[in-house]
This record gives sequence, C-alpha cells and structure tokens, in this order.
Amino acid sequence: MPLFSQKKAESQLSAEAEKVHRSDLEDLLDRQRAIEDKVKGSGKLRRFGADIRLMFSMIRDYWYGNYRSVPWKTIAAVAGALIYVLNPLDVIPDLILGFGFLDDASVVALCLKVVEADLHRYAAWKEQDEVRRKAAHPD
Repeated sequence: MPLFSQKKAESQLSAEAEKVHRSDLEDLLDRQRAIEDKVKGSGKLRRFGADIRLMFSMIRDYWYGNYRSVPWKTIAAVAGALIYVLNPLDVIPDLILGFGFLDDASVVALCLKVVEADLHRYAAWKEQDEVRRKAAHPD
C-alpha cells in the first residue's frame, strides 16, 4: 500500500475544503509568500509552482470581486489545498526527509485535477483581462 494514497489525498482535500470560510481567504493571501517559499524548497512541490501562483491569483481576484465566475466549491478546494501545504504537521510531517512533502504534492495534484476546468477558464479570463487593460491604457 502506498505511503499516501489518492483516497487519503481526497479525504484530506475534502476535509480542508469543508473548513474554509470566506474570511480565511484574506489570511491565506497574506501567507502566499510562505507557501511559495515552501514550494521552492521542495522537489516534490516545485513542479506545481506555476499552478500554485495561478491558484493564488484566482483566489485574489475572487476575494477582490474581480472574478466571480467560479463556484465557491472550487475556491474552497483551492484554499484548502494551499492551507494543507502550509501546515508543517499534516499527515506526513514535512520534517521527514524524502517523504515529508509527498502528501502535500498529492493533495495539490488532486486539487488541480478537481478544479482543472475552472482554473483553465480563469486563466483564459485573466489573459483577456490583461489584453483589455493594455488596450485601455496603452504605454
């Protein structure tokens, strides 16, 4: 049996997402740098760096009301996954060399799988928003 199965990842993601409230988003956004630093320092999480930055961007745009074309369930799942990554004493403590970030990577990978369509729609919206902004304010 694997050290951290997909079923366990699903359970952890679900548990974290259920605990997320709208008021938690601001605190999570304030802790973005800590999560990004943790991701950079972990080989298992590093490959998710761009995805995690996009997740934070979507949460930020949701929080500020710029982008609301996403179900709360998606925002909660993304926030739950990021909160899980931040927790050093999760199912497999981060201090265990070689295995400590395995559960974090599994939860993030599962979250990406679950919210993939919403994240793609957000990325397309973000790209169009940047085009609109540049057209409105040419240099």
